[in-house]
Amino acid sequence: MKKFSIEFKWALITILIFLAWMTLEKELGFHDVKIKWEPLFNILYIFPLFLLYFLALLDKKRNYYNGNMNWKQGIIATIVISFIIVLFSPISQFILHEFISPNFLHNSINYTVASKKLSLEEAKEYTTLSSSIWKNISDSLSFGVVIGAIVAYILKTKTE
Repeated sequence: MKKFSIEFKWALITILIFLAWMTLEKELGFHDVKIKWEPLFNILYIFPLFLLYFLALLDKKRNYYNGNMNWKQGIIATIVISFIIVLFSPISQFILHEFISPNFLHNSINYTVASKKLSLEEAKEYTTLSSSIWKNISDSLSFGVVIGAIVAYILKTKTE
């Protein structure tokens, strides 16, 4: 397990930053009065995520691979980080929807119905804690692996 202690550390940091970002979203009104803009604001999370993966792989390169890491080693570390985040996804989503923003799903349903995107029944079926967990799992894997692959390429040890 010591082999993946750096990945575990950075996965937990990433989860905490995600929860802080969700708190910021809520405090700025993107979970209620500005809910229609929430998806756009949420996209901005890519920037802190990129920085987190950069710092994580830099930590792995310096402190595990002694400054000499190839792309394959970087992508493996990225995949491990992403899977740890996925394992904690139900917990982070529960914290988000129970403590940080308990009305977010309800507000999402109301906005979806008011904007005539879905009927009330369809919106209630589509917008659930379970669907939020699955979306977070999908996003964590896809964004994590893609961003991590880019960062691993940037940080790989260049050979002359």
